[in-house]
Order: sequence, then C-alpha cells, then structure tokens
Amino acid sequence: MKKLILLLTGLLFFGCGQQKQQGTIGDLEAAIQDIVEDTAGDFAVAFKLLDGSGLQVLIHEKEVFHAASTMKTPVMIEIFRQVHAGKMALEDSVLILNEFKSIVDGSPYSMDLGVDSQEELYGRVGQQATVYELMYQMIIKSSNLATNILIEKVGAENVTKTMRDLGAADIQVLRGVEDLKAFDAGLSNTTTALDMMLIMEAIATGEAVGQEESRQMMDILYDQYYKDLIPKLLPDEVKIAHKTGSITGVQHDAAILTLPGGTSYVLVILSKNLSDVAAGKKAINEISKLIYDFVKKEYS
Repeated sequence: MKKLILLLTGLLFFGCGQQKQQGTIGDLEAAIQDIVEDTAGDFAVAFKLLDGSGLQVLIHEKEVFHAASTMKTPVMIEIFRQVHAGKMALEDSVLILNEFKSIVDGSPYSMDLGVDSQEELYGRVGQQATVYELMYQMIIKSSNLATNILIEKVGAENVTKTMRDLGAADIQVLRGVEDLKAFDAGLSNTTTALDMMLIMEAIATGEAVGQEESRQMMDILYDQYYKDLIPKLLPDEVKIAHKTGSITGVQHDAAILTLPGGTSYVLVILSKNLSDVAAGKKAINEISKLIYDFVKKEYS
C-alpha cells in the first residue's frame, strides 16, 4: 500500500458538517488510491483548495521526479521577477541561437529539431524574437529551443533561488534541455508534487511576483496546447491554467483550475516508470475527474 498523507485544516469540520466532510474525503482518498495501485508506475498527487481552508490531499508529495517540461513554469516566474526588478523587459529583443554550453564542462551542444515540440523557431535562427514571444512558446508548445535561450538569459541558479524564496525546498532547475553530458552525469532538473503545488499556488494567489504578473502568467498558461492530461475529462467551462511535461516513462501536469462559480484549486499529478503510457495518462485523467467531481459537489 503506497503511503498517503491527508491534511485537513480550517473551519470546515465543525459539528455534523465535520463527519460529512471527513466521509467525503475518505471516499476521495480511497478512489485515488485504487487508481494509483491499479496502474503500473509511480505517481504523486498534490491537491489544494484555494478557499483559505487549507484543504489538501498529498500523495507521495515529496518524492523526487524528473521535472521534464514542468520546469519551464519556474523559468517563466523568474523572467517576470527580473522584469519586475527592472533587469529586462518583455519587449526586449533576443537573438535566436542554437548553440549552448554544457553545465558539465562548458562544451557546446545544439538542440535537435526532431525531438522539439515547436519547430517554427528553428527556421528563425540568427533572427530576433522578444522575451515574451520566446516565453510564450516555451509554455504553450513547450519549445525546448526557447527554453534554453531564456535559461541562458536569466540563469538557472536564479530560477532555483526564486523557487526557494517561494517555499519550494526541493525543486532543482540546474540546466537547459538536451544537455546530454549533464544527463549522463546525473545532473537533471527535478521536482516534487509538493513544490510544484506551492509554485502554482503562488501564481494563483499573486504571490509569485505580483498580481499583474500573475494575471499575465495565468493568461499564458490558459493557452496551453497540450490538454490530454488534467483537462481531458473535464467540461470546457472549467478554466485551466497549466503546464505539462513528458519524457520516456514520465507524464506530468500541474494546473490551476477555476470552476464557473469561482471556486479554484491547484492540482499536480506527476508520474514516472510508466510501462504503459496510455494507461498512465488514463490514470491521470481519472484522478483529475475524481477531484473535479469532489470540488464541484462539495464547494461550488
């Protein structure tokens, strides 16, 4: 039986209402546990209701996962922090290059067009793009080329420091994408479900940088192109600001969800060691739907 930690706080649990909420949470816990146990692979889930109650469900929330492209959200936060500090502007022009330095020995490497999800930028090497344009492509279509250009501009160490400032104690943004020497040396970007939940909550509440910066980040995250994980089984009326990530055997999604009545929550689902990717995606779909149904019934 996989470890499950359930935290319930706030004023939701007085009197007969206490028994009702505990029973409902127990049903949700059991249903999530069944999905996790029945799917080959390792999962972590972090869910938090953004109503001030502190209601959250944490499953393997501190287990370390390869961050895959979820690390691009911390990079976006760092960009907005540096813009807020006057170190750059979103309208600044950046030269599009496809040559980067390994963090292992400084040796050059280039991105492989065949494994990137956004091809258009490769035809513009040697031309200019704005910081905002690169950031937008980094998030919505997960452009690896845009990511590496921006990481070199803001500094991976600054991204990790900002995550610490936000209370994310374990996430590590060490490098850009496709640094194979670093990968072979075991130097990869990593995260936990708890840290990713804290980061998404900071965006949702305006604490990542400021209220205006959070609004802009949410607008970008709403435009996410890949919608086959957390959003898959949810109605179109639910607003979902999210960032996915995937590599071999790994499927992640980190989201801020808002129901039509205004009820919001953060949901992060990480997975690794998936022998059947389709089954892993289905498990993520079903966990997301369970939590949506719970929130809609009890809080919207």
